[in-house]
Amino acid sequence: MPRLEGASGPFRLNRLPSSVAVCGWKPGAGPERALAEAGTRLQQEVGPRPALRKARVVGLVQRPGSVSKWVRLNVGGTYFLTTRQTLCRDPKSFLYRLCQADPDLDSDKDETGAYLIDRDPTYFGPVLNYLRHGKLVINKDLAEEGVLEEAEFYNITSLIKLVKDKIRERDSKTSQVPVKHVYRVLQCQEEELTQMVSTMSDGWKFEQLVSIGSSYNYGNEDQAEFLCVVSKELHNSPYGTTSEPSEKAKILQERGSRM
Repeated sequence: MPRLEGASGPFRLNRLPSSVAVCGWKPGAGPERALAEAGTRLQQEVGPRPALRKARVVGLVQRPGSVSKWVRLNVGGTYFLTTRQTLCRDPKSFLYRLCQADPDLDSDKDETGAYLIDRDPTYFGPVLNYLRHGKLVINKDLAEEGVLEEAEFYNITSLIKLVKDKIRERDSKTSQVPVKHVYRVLQCQEEELTQMVSTMSDGWKFEQLVSIGSSYNYGNEDQAEFLCVVSKELHNSPYGTTSEPSEKAKILQERGSRM
């Protein structure tokens, strides 16, 4: 029978503990070895204890009294999610005042907590992207004038200047397109000159008058004939079709057919 030393002196075990017996402790083996074998056997049967990890919860839950960095906007029925830092790029803008809870700014929220803004969401996209990265990007299907309206509403001064410069650049390219002219040569008698000049409107402009001399006698007087050169600017139709000439233009065309 094994003998162990205790605090109050030696004592005897009438029988071995079940845990030691299961571990296969044999008489003569030290208690330290028996406990080590028991721990090894228990770890093999149960497996290693999983390490406790600190979980981090990421979400929109915020502490009481703190201000979330995310802002939800309901622009014309379309939701936009952005940060307060983005909306506060321009301290003089409407969006900056909205984030600062300006008491003079009458702003409402919907049932989801998003700020309600009654504006066109299509043209709000370029405005929000400009506040994000500082570049003006406008899709081809959007008009610069529409973006300008939104920039002026939100009072973003730097964006207003950029859009106006873009519109000015676009208009200057359009005005640099070479202008084409249509020329016509009309034949008329001396007595018809006054009537022809009076009907020469609708964009037609007098260019040159050439005398071709007296071709025939009318009564007792010689009638001189002239060639009259007129021109008109040719404007391209937006759909590639030409407009019908007016009545006054038809008169000029009929007289030109005499050539």
